[in-house]
Amino acid sequence: MLLTDQHPNNKSIMVSVLGAPNVGKSSMINYLMGLDLSVVTKKPQTTRNKFHCVFTVDHAEIVLVDTPGLHKSSVEFNKRLNEQAREGTEGVDVNLLLIDLTREILAQVKDFLQLMDKELDRTWIIFTKADRIENAVELPLTLVFDSIKEVLPKAEKFFVISSKAGTNMHVLTGALCDAAIPGPHLYLDGSVSNKNERFFASEYIREQAFELLKDELPYEVAILIEEFKDLSDKGKPRESHISASILVNRPSQRAIVVGTKGTMIKEIGTRSRLKIEAMTGGKVHLNLHVKVSPKWFKNNYVLEEIGLPRAHNSARVWRNKS
Repeated sequence: MLLTDQHPNNKSIMVSVLGAPNVGKSSMINYLMGLDLSVVTKKPQTTRNKFHCVFTVDHAEIVLVDTPGLHKSSVEFNKRLNEQAREGTEGVDVNLLLIDLTREILAQVKDFLQLMDKELDRTWIIFTKADRIENAVELPLTLVFDSIKEVLPKAEKFFVISSKAGTNMHVLTGALCDAAIPGPHLYLDGSVSNKNERFFASEYIREQAFELLKDELPYEVAILIEEFKDLSDKGKPRESHISASILVNRPSQRAIVVGTKGTMIKEIGTRSRLKIEAMTGGKVHLNLHVKVSPKWFKNNYVLEEIGLPRAHNSARVWRNKS
């Protein structure tokens, strides 16, 4: 294929980012991207959809496929999250399997492979959270890696990183650039993702809801963008109007999300609006309201609408969307 409109030295690589919940996938991606594209909270299972995160170093385009944390569950909602993680490995050049250094290493690998339930091709092991271990970069991990290769034969190499401290992130970036394959870039218009602003607006609202709401409530919250339109006239600064619903499971949860005299939903809206404005580069009018949708996480219509298609082992019960 001729690179008629691209530099002849262009190359690209597509990389899946895999691991258990809360192992540091989104934090690593945001560090490499140099911006907060992927939602990060202290709570596990924050990422719900697979999507591309794109950045370029010199002539190397690196496409990271962010995926939900693979975990054990028989709930329909979680089945679909796991399917997103499995699909994230399709068509990639390298799999990055993130392993938390603060937990038992080999057990994490075995558990992940059992849940993945498919053979991984070319894989690099990424040991994360090195900042939490004293002298982590000096740990004798070669023997551990040899044990990993016994259960994951296509594991090629390993890296010890910290997204918080930036440890060895330049080394990982360099290795990805070296592994990139000569050929055209996939994203030519400056896009940083295959998802649109509507998707990221919903993600930023959910991120703030996760941060502000306590205990188990965030896991029973979903965001539906009902309207996203630009109001600006030509030649004037951009201005966007967004209307979104925060779905909850029970009426008692609605009261928590709204808060006393609307204080909670107002704070969620204020924080979300600032992040969305940073993304769009213009003024945002954000209208949030809370809807009670009983057992939305088992409602196939709602799950489809928030971007979670049926998994191979999905239940076949459909409920009314409302």
